[in-house]
Amino acid sequence: MSAAHPSAWRPPPFFGTRGRQNLVLLAAIAYLVWSVSTLDIDAKRALAGFGRAADLFIRMIPPDFGRWELLLRGMTESLQMAFAATLAGVVLSIPLGIAAAKNLAPRPVYLAARGLIVVGRTFHEVIIAIFFVKLFGFGPVAGLLTLALSSTIFLAKMLAEDIENVRVGPIEAVRATGAGFLQVVVYSVVPQVLTRSVGTAIYRLDANVRHSTVVGIVGAGGIGQTLSASFSRYDYDFAAAILLGIIALVALGEWFSDWVRRRLR
Repeated sequence: MSAAHPSAWRPPPFFGTRGRQNLVLLAAIAYLVWSVSTLDIDAKRALAGFGRAADLFIRMIPPDFGRWELLLRGMTESLQMAFAATLAGVVLSIPLGIAAAKNLAPRPVYLAARGLIVVGRTFHEVIIAIFFVKLFGFGPVAGLLTLALSSTIFLAKMLAEDIENVRVGPIEAVRATGAGFLQVVVYSVVPQVLTRSVGTAIYRLDANVRHSTVVGIVGAGGIGQTLSASFSRYDYDFAAAILLGIIALVALGEWFSDWVRRRLR
C-alpha cells in the first residue's frame, strides 16, 4: 500500500534534513552552555547586587525636582541635539543615498558610498560619541556630531535601498525623453520614495531623542550628561527625577512621531 498523504503541511527543514537540523541545534545549545561557563560569573557577587539595587531605589524615593532648571536645561539640550542632528542627517543622506543606489550610480561611486555606509554602521553611537568628545571636548557639540553622523549613515542606507526597489518603468520613460540625471531623480525617483523617506526621517528623529539621552553619559551633552554627573555625586533622588524626565521626553518623542505618521497617511 502507498503511504498516506500528510494531513498538515510542515515547512521543509532549514538545513536540508531533520537530522542535520537537530545536529545544528544541539551544537548551538552546546556552544551556548560553553560560552556561559567561560564568563566566570560570581554567584555571590551577583546576588549581592540585588541588595545594593534595593538600597539604590530606596535612596531614589522621593525624586528631587528642586533643581528643575538644571533638569529642564538638559532636556532642552537633548531635544535641540535630536532635531538638529536629524535635519543634518536628512540633508547629508540624500547625496550619499543616491550614490549608494546600484541602479543610479556608476559602480565605482556605488562601491565607495556603500563602503562608507558599512564603515559608519560598524560603530555604535556611544563609541562615536567617545571619539568626538576626545576631539571637541565635553558638551553638546560632540553629541550633535555623533547623532548627525549616525543619522546620515542610517538614512542613506534606507534611502539607497528604497531607490533600488523603485519601479524601472518611470525611470526609463523619463530617460527616453532625453532628461538628465537630476531630472530622472526628481521626476521618476523622488515621487516613488518620498513618502517612505519622510516616515523613515520621522522614525530617526524619534530614535535621536532616545539616543541623545544616552550619548550624554560619556560627556556628549544633553540630559544624559546631567544624569551621569548626578550618579557620580551619589545624588540618587535627583537622578530619579532625571530618569522620570527622560521617560517623559521619550514619550513625547513617541507621541510626536505617531502624530506625524498619522498626518502623512
